[in-house]
Amino acid sequence: MTKSRNLRKFGAAAALAVATTVAAPAFAAPAQAAELPYGQDVSNYQPTHDWAASGADFGIVKATEGLDFKDKTFARHWKELDKHDVVRGAYHFGHPANDPVAEADFFLSVVGGQPAKKGDLLALDLETSDGKPVAHVNRWAKTFMERVKDRTGVTPLFYSGYAFADQYGKGLSEYPLWVAHYGKAKGTVGTPADWKTWTIHQYSDSPVDQNVSSLSVDQLRALGRP
Repeated sequence: MTKSRNLRKFGAAAALAVATTVAAPAFAAPAQAAELPYGQDVSNYQPTHDWAASGADFGIVKATEGLDFKDKTFARHWKELDKHDVVRGAYHFGHPANDPVAEADFFLSVVGGQPAKKGDLLALDLETSDGKPVAHVNRWAKTFMERVKDRTGVTPLFYSGYAFADQYGKGLSEYPLWVAHYGKAKGTVGTPADWKTWTIHQYSDSPVDQNVSSLSVDQLRALGRP
């Protein structure tokens, strides 16, 4: 994913898996990798990213982190994604040392400050335990995502590295899983914890974070705002 304020996300061993509770077709075996929708995710570390030349079918951009960090490039990326008709999403980098409801409300206040449209995706990026035990981190993630869903009607994506999701993600399989695993060819990643399938596979971070989705573009939009 992207860097935290002063923390780079998991390295080459990181991996994440994506599951979704949408209709049955979403659980079909992924198509050949060359046919899978392609996406990118960026943050303030790519302030002038050219979405017109990206070739992306979907793009997910950082909006917030913790209780007070607003990504200064979020509004620009959000507008550019809409301008080029790319399925767009916003993510929040979570810190389990904080109140999950307060973090969720902060995230939604920033995202809500920009124009919204049908199909906009929301996501939690969880890559750190902040020194908290597994049960705490698991409960924190569940509370954050329940809050987002209750306030928006959107079931948020859960992003993490494969190993982190396997350790902390049990019981979260109702949330579509976005998996970072650079050791797997695009579209060939497995699933951690209780997930049975993945929705997005982040397979590279060069030159930007690159992803493919097991869902069609229309199915991705169906996960977003109603």
